Amino acid sequence: MTILTPPKRRRPARRLVALIALLALVGVFFAIDAGLRGYAQNRIASEIDAGLPAGVAGDVDVAIGGASVIVQYLTGSFERVELAAPALSVNDVPASVAIVATGVPTDTTQPIEFVGGTIDLDQAALNASLQTALADADANPAARDAELELGTDQIIFTGEVNAFGLPIGYQATATPSVTADSLVLTPADAQVTSGAGSFDVSGLVDLVLGTEPISLCVAKYLPRGVTLSDVQTTPERARIKLESSTLTLTEQSLTTLGSCSTA
Repeated sequence: MTILTPPKRRRPARRLVALIALLALVGVFFAIDAGLRGYAQNRIASEIDAGLPAGVAGDVDVAIGGASVIVQYLTGSFERVELAAPALSVNDVPASVAIVATGVPTDTTQPIEFVGGTIDLDQAALNASLQTALADADANPAARDAELELGTDQIIFTGEVNAFGLPIGYQATATPSVTADSLVLTPADAQVTSGAGSFDVSGLVDLVLGTEPISLCVAKYLPRGVTLSDVQTTPERARIKLESSTLTLTEQSLTTLGSCSTA
């Protein structure tokens, strides 16, 4: 009599094959997701580059954060998008710009939930930007010829004025702040550095920087709806903070610039 032996169980082998197949699928998913992330980043960068306002030039790098790009796309919104333009030029004035946007809809006609960012200007760039503002403000021509120096939460003007035929060296300081659309320099203090003689320094601040704050319109360089929220200065740079909850990624939104109040 022939005794039949039961076939060997192959469940462990099948489980191993299933595990390998699952890992392969996961690998394919992440590979596709990474490819789509790169495509989406390039697409957003292209949209921004094509929609840069007149007078603004430079390359913008885009990084999409958050979980799977596929999942984010299917939900209709990207969690976090970071934009970096370390060598942007605005009307030939160099600036470093960094933007973080959260809640970025895949439908570019819909507003981004929140946009926050910074514009960094070095001493030379800020000085170039201030020339027009100083020319239009109630400031002594000597201030326009002054040497500008950035300080901690202050901007220092060093130069020379002529009083009663006598050259008077001075150093004047202004405190930076912002309104929704402008960078504002409020005259704070001044001191004579040379050739004072018997000169009365009590009116030196008004003589050099004028009687009213000097306002530099920034909104005219930004898409409408982007407002200024803060400014910080150090000896290395002036950092202007901005934000928006109405910006979209359409060409019309990016190229329609803001304006400043005349009040």
